[in-house]
Amino acid sequence: MADLGVMALLLGLALSAYSVIGSAIGVKIGMPALIVSARRALYMTTLAAAVASAALINAFVQNDFSIKYVADHSNSVMERAFVWVAFYSGNEGSLLYIVLALSIMSALAIRFAPKRMAPSMPWTIAVLAAVQLFYFFVLSFFASPFELLETIPVDGRGINPLLTHPGMFSHPPMLMGGLIAITIPFAFASGALISGNYGDDWVDVARVSAILSWGVLGAGLLLGAWWAYTILGWGGYWAWDPIENVALMPWLVLTAFIHSIMVQKRRGMFRMWNVALLNIAFVLAQLGMFINRGGPVVSVHSFASSTLGVIFLSFMLLSLVFAFGLFLWRMPQLKSERAMESFMSREASFLVNNFLLLSVMAVTLWGVVFPLFSDLARDVSVSVSAPYFNRANGPILLGIVLMMGVGPLLPWRKSSARSLKKWFIWPVAIGVLTIVVLVAFGVKRPVAIFSFGVVAFVATSIMQEWWRGTAARHRGGENWALAWWRLVNGNRPRHGGYIVHLSILMLGLGIIGTNFYQQRTDGALALGESLVIDNYRIEYVDNGNSNRPDRIAQWADLSIYRIDTADYATEISFARAQGSDGFTLKDSTPRPNDRLIGQIQPWHGFYPDFNMASVRSGIRSTIVEDLYVIPRDFLSDGRVSLAVSINPLAWWLWASGPFFILGTMVALWPQPAVERRPARSKVRTMAVGEV
Repeated sequence: MADLGVMALLLGLALSAYSVIGSAIGVKIGMPALIVSARRALYMTTLAAAVASAALINAFVQNDFSIKYVADHSNSVMERAFVWVAFYSGNEGSLLYIVLALSIMSALAIRFAPKRMAPSMPWTIAVLAAVQLFYFFVLSFFASPFELLETIPVDGRGINPLLTHPGMFSHPPMLMGGLIAITIPFAFASGALISGNYGDDWVDVARVSAILSWGVLGAGLLLGAWWAYTILGWGGYWAWDPIENVALMPWLVLTAFIHSIMVQKRRGMFRMWNVALLNIAFVLAQLGMFINRGGPVVSVHSFASSTLGVIFLSFMLLSLVFAFGLFLWRMPQLKSERAMESFMSREASFLVNNFLLLSVMAVTLWGVVFPLFSDLARDVSVSVSAPYFNRANGPILLGIVLMMGVGPLLPWRKSSARSLKKWFIWPVAIGVLTIVVLVAFGVKRPVAIFSFGVVAFVATSIMQEWWRGTAARHRGGENWALAWWRLVNGNRPRHGGYIVHLSILMLGLGIIGTNFYQQRTDGALALGESLVIDNYRIEYVDNGNSNRPDRIAQWADLSIYRIDTADYATEISFARAQGSDGFTLKDSTPRPNDRLIGQIQPWHGFYPDFNMASVRSGIRSTIVEDLYVIPRDFLSDGRVSLAVSINPLAWWLWASGPFFILGTMVALWPQPAVERRPARSKVRTMAVGEV
């Protein structure tokens, strides 16, 4: 298997090099046969990457510990289902996965590209093949997953404990696939510029491929947040970790591109801006590869450290020079057909939204690279933690959410006072009413209250759009359900975007609730004791353990009771006087209004080979709040140490995922074919020269 894998990688390297050279020379000397051959060579790289990947997966299945990568990332007791996770759990395997994903996406993109793009396709193929060439080169000479060991171990080390989680089957491949997929729209835009095609022929392909990359990357980020929430044991879902950030930054830039490309399609504007956005997204994707594959930043999300930092840094700098060198070369020809007519227009709102998105990206980028500059300039190691990102990005993100409601309400070109009043009166009224109601009910935290008002404003703007469009169709004789469906079906990109906006609002609800209204307490419980927080009582009723060759596992059986706080008034008053959200009860005898509502089983495992602990939090989730229990440790005296929190509205974080995916699919779904018939019309004959 090792020899087969090495040969497949070398074949992929040769095919990629031939595709780059053949495409360029074929155009220069006018040899169509050479261009066709280069395109077919690009197709064949998919086969080479697939054979290498199959060889590595087979080595995992067969427990071939003669291969160093297999010995480092699996063992004989690993569940077979985790072979797929082990495949990309280290630098070498993840790079092989990346080149496999890129080769498949490149082949599909070239195969189904519109025929009108034929003049620029050789250069597009050359760019795609050049990126593949880099990864095949690294895999062949610097990070081979088929390196053999001189002494074959009896068993392997095993998979990283943090990766033994259902989310790992999709989170890493989606992030890596989303990042490398940015190469596709970048290559089409670059190919058009190199060939001198300054029109909009590349726009549709770039839009579709960018939305695919954006959707996969966004879903991967959400899955990563869920993974952190359930396994890391620190009680959160987003820590502004460097590896989270390097995936978030290109996602933000792609968000800006997806919005502004609509302006280019509709109004012929923002050509220069859109090319620049794709360039930034592509370079940021390479920055992510640099940091995650041997860069100077250590992260719990990073698969492995390596000595590849200089190689990936060089490729990132080369990408930067190529992308913006080409942009500056062709910039004079990228001027827009029209100028912006009014600041109160949809295209202006998209531009403002883009600047806000890029501001978040810039703040996040500075937080990621500042420790590196500090090390170089002062030889002092510093860390940039979540408070910096929250304080700097929080207001900007709220502004982005606000613009999600403003933009769709504004017409193209320019607005009138009458149209602004017509479209804004209800969203503004509902937003203000939400704030008033929350204040009246005693809800505290002004920033959170205002944020809830913004969410209500945006949600109302979407619902108003759907209501008016559906009502107009209903008046034409369609029933309500059919009218709404045909409204959405008639403009899928627009209404798919609205569904995505709703998912962002759901995500916003979860972020506001968990950040502003979370309650926390902790304690060590013996069997039969309880911990009380808010209107929950958590009783420690039993425990269990199991020893396996790779880990020592323990778990606690906890019963969850809903209580009447009046029954615990004395204890609650004392705890609050001590500045605590909860307290421990030695006597767990149920009080009059205690009601059993469920059981949870938080789990704690220790992996001696990695000297690492892993947990599974116990979670009882409702649409209102999560009761979240982390098993910190199982103590020698039989007690279990628990960290307990109530996370308001956390359910909405994860509910946003299906809506995000649905909206992305609706936006991408091809429009239905429209039968075109010539229409009779009275045409006035124009005099010669009449305009």
